[in-house]
Amino acid sequence: MAFLTDEQRRNYGTFTAVPDDGQLAGYFLLDRDARRRAMACRGARSELGYAVQLGTVRFLGTFLDNPEDAPAEVVEYIADQLGHSPSVLAGYGTERTRWDHQNATKDAYGYRDLKGDAWWKLARWLWDRCWSGNERSIALFDLATLHMVENTVLLPGATVLERIVTSIREHTNRKTWRTLAPQPDAAQRAALTALLPVEDSRRTYNLDRLRRSPRDITGPGAGKAIDRFIELHKLGAST
Repeated sequence: MAFLTDEQRRNYGTFTAVPDDGQLAGYFLLDRDARRRAMACRGARSELGYAVQLGTVRFLGTFLDNPEDAPAEVVEYIADQLGHSPSVLAGYGTERTRWDHQNATKDAYGYRDLKGDAWWKLARWLWDRCWSGNERSIALFDLATLHMVENTVLLPGATVLERIVTSIREHTNRKTWRTLAPQPDAAQRAALTALLPVEDSRRTYNLDRLRRSPRDITGPGAGKAIDRFIELHKLGAST
């Protein structure tokens, strides 16, 4: 089931804002090894292009379709470290060299596509989160994105990750219901079934109401929370 909005799809794997000073220093500062690899490229344009792509994949977890789309502040920050003018990057996005630089970056820094072992590790990580919690799909999507960035796994397409999150969430939900379904005894089953009809004075059925955790921190809200606890206790809930 699709859950991403059009805006979330557009923002996925892109610069949605200019990185701040801390982010520039954390992801786009060239250490000795990165500078050496950039300077080994032929020409100022290639040197700057390689370094921009390296910083981009560190920050976003993916390469831009056109490296020239990186924010001007990012290009200027990296160009200054290499002693070049930011303008030398012009035209790099149309050169085949950018693909060679992506492959070189992947080999040098251990970036992997989401397949094989990397796919299974992400799936296991998502399964554990779904099994132990009840996070919304979009929250799982964002957390999975961060998880891949931190583990040098290149982000797949937005739709691919969306399907992975949906599939694993549905599988864990089904396993949860299969585990819980046999637990109630006959009396508890009857009591739960009685919660399903919608009363004339309410818009939702009682089971749905009892499933919702209290959020009202006022005095009347506390009273409603106590009433809810009593109802749940009568149904056999231990807490």
